[in-house]
Amino acid sequence: MIVPIRLYQRFHQHEVELWHGVANLPWSSFSAQSNAASWKPGNGAPLSWRVWPDAPTWSSCAPMATPWRRWPGVLGWLHGWWPNGSNATDNRACEAWGTNRDRAAPRSFPPTVALHVVKLACERPDTQGRSLSQWDSAELARELIHTGVVDTISPATVCRILHHHKLKPWRHHMWLTPKAPRDATFYERVEVLIDLYTRPLRTDEMVLSVDEKTSLQPRPRRHPTQPAQPGHPNRVEHAYRRDGAWNLFAAFDTRTGHVYGQCYSRKRQDEFMAFLTYLDAAIPHAIQTIHLVCDNVSVHHGKKVQTWLQAHPRFVFHFTPVHCSWMNQVEQWFSILQRKRFRIVDFESKAALAVKIEQFIAEWNQRAHPFNWSTKSVAKIMADTPAKTA
Repeated sequence: MIVPIRLYQRFHQHEVELWHGVANLPWSSFSAQSNAASWKPGNGAPLSWRVWPDAPTWSSCAPMATPWRRWPGVLGWLHGWWPNGSNATDNRACEAWGTNRDRAAPRSFPPTVALHVVKLACERPDTQGRSLSQWDSAELARELIHTGVVDTISPATVCRILHHHKLKPWRHHMWLTPKAPRDATFYERVEVLIDLYTRPLRTDEMVLSVDEKTSLQPRPRRHPTQPAQPGHPNRVEHAYRRDGAWNLFAAFDTRTGHVYGQCYSRKRQDEFMAFLTYLDAAIPHAIQTIHLVCDNVSVHHGKKVQTWLQAHPRFVFHFTPVHCSWMNQVEQWFSILQRKRFRIVDFESKAALAVKIEQFIAEWNQRAHPFNWSTKSVAKIMADTPAKTA
């Protein structure tokens, strides 16, 4: 029984398609078949495999289309393949795995090479003694040649093998191991947030999402930023000087979209309490209950803050689960701020930056709108929470 294995695949007309077969019984024969256009030698004889009775296991190769003028073997045999003549059917035995080829002939590699490529791609380079963060096609090809798997292989060939196996070792994706188990306590916290975001509120309560956007630097440029011109985008001087940084404390009203914001030079409990005092003065006293949604940083639940809350009972804190700050709606507003105000950072000074931030908040509040966290969308978030946080 002969098991044919395709080694060289026919891509264009008049190119060689080489098969390799192994027989465990002597005097076996196999009529070669091919998906390529059928071809018969000049004498009209059908193409067939020839078997030598000298060994129980043998290898042979046969051209499946009009062959190249010459195809050398590795064991010292030189087989001439001619498009016409009697020797066009002379399929003498040779070791097909090691058969050399003309430079112009198409080439592929035995499955063992693909096995080595996949194995390397699924391992970290450090385990192979390479100082690389991740593999790419060129480095994988270099490693295969260095370890003696192949004499030569191109990065494009490695890329095709990886594509076939759906591997992209040059990419990476961040993931996070949860510190807190996804247990009943976790789902209880999430359900509280869902209730705060979706249920109708009483006239004497409101829900604020609170967080900080840190290290907002003015970065004054050495030359003014040039506006867009026909054929040219905005041009920003690369060089800048440092002039300190602000920390923006912001609260987002989940029902109206109104934003309260204050800039502070540092981010401590003292600054957070100053911001809470600002909220206490800015929010009408008719609001008896102010729900604050915060993340779990120590600034939000330190001893000083706890003491401040005892003196201001209308503030009620709700903390997102660990590593779930994305459930805080003010993060969405920070994303808008980053895109619209900090895409180009070229403020004249730290003081000018604070003025521009206050102006942006005032302009936002003129057309403020809430984010649509409906019951349906939040239910989907609830269902996806374990996957997102893991």
